[in-house]
Amino acid sequence: MKPISVGLVGLGTVAQGTLQILKNNRGELTKRIGRELEVKHVGARRNRDGVDLSGIRISRDLMEVAKNPEVDIFVELIGGVDYALDLIETAIDSGKHVITANKALIAQYGNELFEKAQAKGVTIAFEAAVAGGIPVVKALREGLAANQINWLAGIINGTGNYILTEMRDGGRDFASVLSEAQALGFAESDPTFDVEGIDAAHKLAILASIAFGIPLNFAAVSIQGISGISLLDLSCAEDLGYRIKHLGIARKTKNGVEMRVHPTLIHETQLLANVNGVMNAVQIHGDAVGSTLHYGPGAGSLATGSAVVADLVDLARLLTADPINRVPHLAFQPGCLKNLPILSIEETLCPFYVRFSVRDETGVLAEITRILAGHLVSLESVIQKDGVVGEPVVLILLTHTVHEKALNNALSDINRREFVVGQPVVIRVETLGDQG
Repeated sequence: MKPISVGLVGLGTVAQGTLQILKNNRGELTKRIGRELEVKHVGARRNRDGVDLSGIRISRDLMEVAKNPEVDIFVELIGGVDYALDLIETAIDSGKHVITANKALIAQYGNELFEKAQAKGVTIAFEAAVAGGIPVVKALREGLAANQINWLAGIINGTGNYILTEMRDGGRDFASVLSEAQALGFAESDPTFDVEGIDAAHKLAILASIAFGIPLNFAAVSIQGISGISLLDLSCAEDLGYRIKHLGIARKTKNGVEMRVHPTLIHETQLLANVNGVMNAVQIHGDAVGSTLHYGPGAGSLATGSAVVADLVDLARLLTADPINRVPHLAFQPGCLKNLPILSIEETLCPFYVRFSVRDETGVLAEITRILAGHLVSLESVIQKDGVVGEPVVLILLTHTVHEKALNNALSDINRREFVVGQPVVIRVETLGDQG
């Protein structure tokens, strides 16, 4: 049979991994598909040393690949949003199936792109956009299709996880570990997207949409980064039997959907608490199966290339399928997506870790406890850290489950007291159970 023609734009890390896998596993892939995959056209603005493109048409104008009538499947691996959006829209208009690893593009423009693809009878595949080599999109969309998804929680940014792991294990501060991560290539020169949670929020918006059958809504994700996490908080969490992880959490409750990315205390016995370094993991809870954990490398040339090639295999198998019978982009049929309410972060219901710095005076703890009780905030445990005589004392409080708004009101009341020195540190605690 005639080979399936592939056009690819970009020659960065992921693209190189993709090309290597297609070359190394060519025979295996042909056996799986029943036809050969042949890269016919590559768009790249400059050459890359060591990349074998012999026999492949090369264009400096990437749009030529998107318009090429001989290309069956168009693979976008350039990153960014604006030009990538133009390329993908052009490819769709040209009747091509599309594969992308671009999580920002899908999170922000996926609704419109999927509608456009549906109208043209083509498919957009995006497994590589979330968690690198972990097939979590396929797991949610197909493997767990029998389930109503109650919640999911994930470590979905390897840079942030590496930093928190090294801070805890090496006793080094955030700035020091970030510099090392940049030197090792784990963090970009501008690490904002990673350490402030924006990258994870893009991925969470995609996962939540597939899990709960809601339109993509990146703007509704509550985001908090890890740059404010201190060694003291990591140490205190350990004393309480917890680890601090930067989690993306989505939960369907009776009042609506939670979507939030933030530092989180999780108990040291939880599986996610023991995912370290640059690794990613997503825990998904379905009503029939219970909890499943999906673990692996969240980035890297071959790992992410593996997801791109898996999408190529899927699309190759679907080329002759009726568009109506294909797996929907967001798991649910387009007309069945529901605009469920997205809850504000203040409506979150969970325990909290609170660290105060207070004057060393009699009755301070009793006053804090009284104020908290007045706002219906009860405590599970209290730790007072030893300090220098005459210096402020560190108090660590672990609350029972409470609405965030109630805790914020209590903290606002406490902060007006003269015995408080500086702003308290507040970190949410997750039991990873089914709340609400």
